[in-house]
Amino acid sequence: MVSIDDLRPALQAADQAHLLTFADQLSAAEHDALHSQIAAIDFKKLPSLIDEYVLDKPAFELPSDVDAAPYYPADPTASFKPYNAAKYHAAGEDLIRAGKVACFTVAGGQGSRLGYDGPKGCYPAGAVTKKPLFQIFAEGVLATAKKYSKTVPWYIMTSPLNHEATVAFFKEHSHFGLEPADVMFFPQGTIPSFDMKTGKILLSQKHEIATNPDGHGGSLTALHTSGALDDMTKRGIEHISYFQVDNPNVKVADPLFLGLHATASDSSGELSSKMLPKAYPEEKLGLFATAGGRVCVIEYSDMPMERQRETLDDGRLRFLAGSPAIHVFGRAFVEKVNTDEDFDLPYHRAEKKIPHVDLDTGEQVSPDAPNGVKLERFVFDALPMAEKSIILETSRVEDFAPIKNAEGQDSAESSAQLQTQKAAGWLEAAGVEIPKKADGTPDCVLEISQLTALEPGDLKGADLPAKIGAGEKVAL
Repeated sequence: MVSIDDLRPALQAADQAHLLTFADQLSAAEHDALHSQIAAIDFKKLPSLIDEYVLDKPAFELPSDVDAAPYYPADPTASFKPYNAAKYHAAGEDLIRAGKVACFTVAGGQGSRLGYDGPKGCYPAGAVTKKPLFQIFAEGVLATAKKYSKTVPWYIMTSPLNHEATVAFFKEHSHFGLEPADVMFFPQGTIPSFDMKTGKILLSQKHEIATNPDGHGGSLTALHTSGALDDMTKRGIEHISYFQVDNPNVKVADPLFLGLHATASDSSGELSSKMLPKAYPEEKLGLFATAGGRVCVIEYSDMPMERQRETLDDGRLRFLAGSPAIHVFGRAFVEKVNTDEDFDLPYHRAEKKIPHVDLDTGEQVSPDAPNGVKLERFVFDALPMAEKSIILETSRVEDFAPIKNAEGQDSAESSAQLQTQKAAGWLEAAGVEIPKKADGTPDCVLEISQLTALEPGDLKGADLPAKIGAGEKVAL
């Protein structure tokens, strides 16, 4: 059994010696488990972290020079920013063909909010086939590799809670046709959960510290600590296509986006983003903005509503660009974030009900009101660290059909509708007759696998039906 005594000085200096309250009651295995958790904590940074984020509530101050961030419109002929989409699309294709692009999925979530017992990536999401999210993405990665005759490695960040189940799911399904050596799994980091009043780290059990995932911003750290960045370097990867696990419509490696990110004159190739136009001023989306000469994201709750309602001369909302969490990272940028002391993502504070062990009685406590603080980092907070960051407009139909809720908005039902609208648009462009309801939406359910087409042009020459029947369910 490893000795825990060597950790006492650091615990006492950080006012966290209570973590050893039950040390003399633990088995050898429990003792070692607690030792490992404590040893992983950075006690030098802990006091300032607690003072700034736990015992205090950081107040957001809107920068005085905040303005809307410029973006590349979905329509490249738009008068306010025309550009040569074909040139950038070709540049992105060249990057994929040269083996310089990897895919990265943040997949730490569980499907509990969806009424599903297991990793969210295993959730049946296909509009017709009910393929799991992981399979939908795997088909995208596989199709991209086949189209450009180059391996596209796929990195998947899990959580400690779902890591083993995720790896087992891929093994059970033979990695959906991908080479196992080209799919790398690693869990995201965690951070201790704190008592709101005292700043003390909570114990979830006598031998276990209460922790929570460190947020999608922790993905930048996890890429480094897991060895994923080293693996990318060996493979010659220069750009990382980042997307979250709940979005079956996402383009896993979008050539246009990659080309703009890597070659546009107003991009440093460090961190680029896609944006969704807000449907209305009050829509709850993080807003792309500029401040201090850098692109950033302002939480909708931090932007005064009168600013969110501002319009431009052509009638567009000034702060139109909302964030759907789709990015491209330069590999070198992620390395810089992890090795340069001047780069450090801020934490975001959330007050939660956190079950814990009573230090006096050793009994479990299930609070009925928020008693603790969980801290996490957001990946978009890295945006101001990029010298020049570009934003590309996308649409909900083409690129964003998230499954976050059991019903209503952003549910499996709404996602299936968006998947159908996307497929219908592509098929109509290829000459297929699509039945329509009175409101103009498709009167059918459609799903196009990325193995069939990564983009509309890939349907040229495909064996397609002349028309889809009303009420029909069709998977291609």
